[in-house]
Amino acid sequence: MLRRIFFIIILWCITVYYSYKMMQVDPENCTPEEYDRWGLKWGEAAVRLAGIKMDADMGDVDPEGHYVFICNHQSNMDIPVLFEVLKKNRIRFVAKKSLFDIPIYGKALRHSGHICVDRENRRSAMKSLSEAVEKAKEGFSPLIFPEGTRSSDLNDLLEFKVGGMIIALKSGLPVVPIVMTNTGRIMGKGQKVLDNRPVARVKVLPIIDPSEYTLKDREKFKDDLYEMMSKAYKELLAKG
Repeated sequence: MLRRIFFIIILWCITVYYSYKMMQVDPENCTPEEYDRWGLKWGEAAVRLAGIKMDADMGDVDPEGHYVFICNHQSNMDIPVLFEVLKKNRIRFVAKKSLFDIPIYGKALRHSGHICVDRENRRSAMKSLSEAVEKAKEGFSPLIFPEGTRSSDLNDLLEFKVGGMIIALKSGLPVVPIVMTNTGRIMGKGQKVLDNRPVARVKVLPIIDPSEYTLKDREKFKDDLYEMMSKAYKELLAKG
């Protein structure tokens, strides 16, 4: 427990520092590299601080390509790990409102272009979906956690929500499903001990052409994606 407490204290310090640095960047008068710099540095620092070992199979993803990424979610460490493996894809997370309410950090999230979703307010949530589509059109790669929250059951994925499917279909970008394992063992939901012995495994699945579905097919898209990702997740889980 002391290890986790120490990690959280130091992580909070570096989060405040990089949040402050991010807010000094003028997105209207900087290069893409300058705009993305501090978020990536935060991810790198968090992974190193936690001592996370990673094994990433990136499949056919272009390291600098423009996509919609859809990934399962089981730990607060998922975000820094994804920043590390998708460094040049200009990802922007579609994240719950409570993260944006955190002092300093939440303001930096907004400033850096991440998308806030208020699931308690349907009108606001729909506006957020439109914002994510606009971000995609501006050259960013939205990253969606379709389960909507961290899963505490590490044996399978939670049911997917349809909002992420709408973003993917409206953006028209290739959709990249990603499954991750062991981040929930490293620092899972409600876990009191940081355990960096498990290897965080990341696997990119075959890229999906969104033209295979229409917006009316979003429920089918959701079900097909869930079936694909759930199967791949269990196969990856078997690797330990």
